[in-house]
Formats: sequence, structure tokens, C-alpha cells
Amino acid sequence: MRLPPAIINNTEEVLREILRFTGPADGTLSRYFRDHPRLGSRERGVVAEAVYGLLRNKAVYTSFAESGNGPTMRRMTLLGLADAVGVDALAGLTEEETEWLNHVMQIDRTLLPSLLRANLPEWLFDKLVARDGEAATLELAHAMNQPAPLDLRVNTIKATREDVVKELAEAPILCEATPFAPLGIRIIKKPALQNLPLFKSGAIEVQDEGSQLLSQIVGAKRGEMVVDFCAGAGGKTLALGATMRNTGRLYAFDISEKRLAKLKPRLARSGLSNVHPVQIAHENDSKVKRLAGKIDRVLVDAPCSGLGTLRRNPDVKWRQTPQSLVELNEKQASILAGAARLVKTGGRLVYATCSILDEENEAIVEQFIATHDDFVLVPMSDVLAEQKITLNMEKYLKLSPSLHHTDGFFAAVLERKART
Repeated sequence: MRLPPAIINNTEEVLREILRFTGPADGTLSRYFRDHPRLGSRERGVVAEAVYGLLRNKAVYTSFAESGNGPTMRRMTLLGLADAVGVDALAGLTEEETEWLNHVMQIDRTLLPSLLRANLPEWLFDKLVARDGEAATLELAHAMNQPAPLDLRVNTIKATREDVVKELAEAPILCEATPFAPLGIRIIKKPALQNLPLFKSGAIEVQDEGSQLLSQIVGAKRGEMVVDFCAGAGGKTLALGATMRNTGRLYAFDISEKRLAKLKPRLARSGLSNVHPVQIAHENDSKVKRLAGKIDRVLVDAPCSGLGTLRRNPDVKWRQTPQSLVELNEKQASILAGAARLVKTGGRLVYATCSILDEENEAIVEQFIATHDDFVLVPMSDVLAEQKITLNMEKYLKLSPSLHHTDGFFAAVLERKART
């Protein structure tokens, strides 16, 4: 079935705005769909798929678009749509456009230069090649260019993984247990979850397997005092609260009132009563200082480049710059130092990012250890053994889309020792 010709104009219009990279692509798309209520669900799905396909393959498609006649933006739009639904589904093409699209879609992309095949900005490609070599970088880039699967976390306050798998099968929704996270379920296709009784009751939450593992290595126990320092919309907060079996006290700190507001309905659904959302102005807020030296476990899921989440947010690679990284590194070091004050002797501090870059990860941790002699690194191999997670890691947790089929995550566990 052919799409209406207007879909090309709709896609080009929203794409033009997204390619300015003034904000996240998903927010721009949502706003566009709200402003164009006449677009049906099928049309919205096609526009979104075309936009995300183009963002994933922007380097290649820019090169292809410059090879034809006519406005470049229209040709890029046509490539995104052809990628999403095929050339034959597009109405309103000229004969020349149809011929050009068919030719371009048949090009063997394995013969293209490495930088184009990677579909990464040059600065990032060069950085990864210098660290990992070209073959490993292309493998990682290929994995990050695939859409992410849909992972769920079972809320153990409400259900067991076995019960949820059984109920999903009856829906019927194809799924499988995640290989590493003990409460994770991977959905084979992407159904609408919001109307499922399991979702409405709070028995499941959408959460990438990597994010679930981060929550688990915090090692939060019943009755403890725990802080999720950069809680955001609270995916990890909810996982920590369930791990604590709804006991103790779990603070969800964030500077954004809007993000904490998104946590509230999820919190209500979860059945947790041990979570206390707190808006703070910055890492040195008096609300933070009041808890200094009192907290058993602190999770710092630091603001970062987000380059580990390119499967979900392909626009991120085009929005980040080497300069924005420098600014993030200063913020990351400051937040880690501020959060460290909360940890009591014998307590643990977990520093985590959804980045794949050393300067946001190991470099921040090593700088912290060098200036905080009362903290010692706990090898990730020991932490994973404690949690009975069968993952082969050494000092740090380093999850990769190409190796582990999760988002790209990093984590380090630090323990506060008594001052000598």
C-alpha cells in the first residue's frame, strides 16, 4: 500500500528542524506530531522510522544525497523514507527520483570508505580507532546503528520473572530472559505495553539490561540508606527500591523538577513507599550536606555524552562535540566529589555513565582516587561475583552494544575506608 505524497513533505519538514541539532530528536518529533494531529498512527510511525534511519546513516546518506539532482534535503528525506518502507511505497516521486533511489539503494555499502560505513562524526571515529583499532570500531559502530531491543525489568514487589514471561506468552507477546540481568526480559517485537495489565499494575518497567545491571551492582540491601544522586526519571531508583524490598530509605536526587515529576506516576505504579524524591540545586546543595557521612550506598549515574545510547538516540553522535565533552568532564568530576561526601565509612559509591569514552569513565575515576585517599576501587570482578552475575570483567564494568547487546555502559565501585 502506497503512502500519501504529503508524507514526503511532512518528513522533510520535521527532518529540517531535527538536523539543526538544537535539541533531542525524540522531543522535536513529539512536538511535530502534536502540532499535526491529522497524521495517522501509520504515517507517524513511517516519519519517525525515516528520521531515525537517516540519523543512524547520516554520513552515508549525505554522501548519496549529494550525488543526485535537486535539493539535497529532499533527497535525504527520500533516502530515509526508502530505508523505512521501500521505494515502491512512495507516491509523488518523479521518474528521475525513482531511478536515482533504486540505484542508490542497491549500492554495496561494504565497499564504502570506513568513515562512511561507521556513520560516525570524524572526531569520534578517529578517537575510537586510535583506542580499539579500525575493525573493532566498525563492529561497534555497526552494533550502535541497529535499533535497540525492548527490555523490561520485573518489579519483584509485584511479580516473579517466571510469572511475567508466562503472562506475556498468553498475550501473546514473544519474549526471552535477558542473559545477564536476573530480572530482565527481552521482547522480540515491540508491542504497545501501556495497555497491558502487567504494565498498569507496575509488575514491569521498561529498562535496558545494561541499566538493570548498574542498579544491581550498587548492592543495596534491606534497611539501608541509599541515594540515587542523578535520578532523572527514576528507572534505576525503582530498581534499587525493589532490591531493598521496600525497606530502608532511598533518596532520589535530581536538579530537574520536570524529570522528578516523571518519576511520580512510575513510583505510584511500583508500589514502593521507601523512595523520597528530592530536588537539589547542585551537587553542593545543603540538602546533600545534611546527609554527609550517613549513606550506605550512593549511585552517581553522571550526566554524560550519551554515546552509549546511540541505538536509541542516534542524533546524539551528531550533537556532541569535543568541546562539549570537556565541559561534561568538569561537571562529572565535580558531581562525583560532591556525592562522595555522603558515603559513610565502609559504604560504597558507584560512578556510572552511558558513555563509551575513556575520558568520561576511567579518567574521571582515576582522577577521583588520586585526590581521595579514603576511597579504594573494588574490582568489578569481585562485585559481580557478590551479585552472582556471570560477566567477565576486571576493574570496571564496561558493557558494549557489540559484545553484550546492551547500551554502552561504564561503572566503577568505590568503597570508603577508615582514615588512618
